[in-house]
Amino acid sequence: MSKFWASIPEVNDELEAINNIILETNTLGHKYLNDSLNYMFSSGGKMLRPAFVLIGSQFGDQATKSRLHNLAAAVEILHSATLIHDDIIDEAYLRRKQPTIQAKYSKEYAVYMGDFLFSQCFLMLAEYEVSTDVLKYMAKGINIVCRGEMLQNALRYDQDISTRNYLKIITGKTAALFAASLSVGAKEAGADEALVKSLAKIGGHVGMAFQLIDDLLDYESTAAEMGKDVQGDIVKGYYSLPMIKALKTVYGDDMKAILNKKSITSSEVTTLIDWSRQSGGVESTRRLAEKYTAKAMKGVHDLPEGRGKDLLLQIVPMLLERKY
Repeated sequence: MSKFWASIPEVNDELEAINNIILETNTLGHKYLNDSLNYMFSSGGKMLRPAFVLIGSQFGDQATKSRLHNLAAAVEILHSATLIHDDIIDEAYLRRKQPTIQAKYSKEYAVYMGDFLFSQCFLMLAEYEVSTDVLKYMAKGINIVCRGEMLQNALRYDQDISTRNYLKIITGKTAALFAASLSVGAKEAGADEALVKSLAKIGGHVGMAFQLIDDLLDYESTAAEMGKDVQGDIVKGYYSLPMIKALKTVYGDDMKAILNKKSITSSEVTTLIDWSRQSGGVESTRRLAEKYTAKAMKGVHDLPEGRGKDLLLQIVPMLLERKY
């Protein structure tokens, strides 16, 4: 389990139980298949989305632990499916400091695994007969994720991409599933609709801040620290906010001259990253991450008193301050 939860043992213990459900659910009776699935789910991710399901459930009192754990496991399986497909599209070779599924087992195998996990998620939801409302929240979440991925692909290599369009991308890619996770946990626990909507909004703001911090870490950390190729996205035409901001400054023309080359060297990518820092692109992104965090915290402060609120007050600042 990720060290992220070391200071909150009650959540850490439940996430351990959820991870065991995931491993048991994805045992298929064939060593090669089992090995690949165990490899995927033993890579030490933070399991933030199932944690948000657990935290959301604190705002109601009707959820049984068994049903809640299975719902949280389904959410993590769904998230894992999106990661596998994302790595295929991005041609990513590292995630969480180890080879991606497509790098280790082939792109073809990764496509099938991602599709398999999508089906596993909804089979689990059907088996535990979750409510139509919970199914709708989940389906809406994955719908928005796919729309975000489609928009990102459509705007690949666009050196004039606006901040607004980039925020639309990460609303889909990252924030939607955070929002769904927090709200489905509350819905499963019987929270009223107004509170469920408030939690979805908070989850969305947290997801936006989380992705923007990820963008910053790509510009502030080494590949070893991040566990993925921090330069690869630039070469492949996926520009995150620090570079988008920098492209609109006095550095923009020189940056575009590099980006327009048929082949970009590692040293040129380093130069692009340096210019993104020097132009204020990194700092501007940090301010926006802080803005979304402040929005999330304001929403949390307005929530009913209880353990769920206490956990969010503790966790949201941790996400902003993280280094990995």
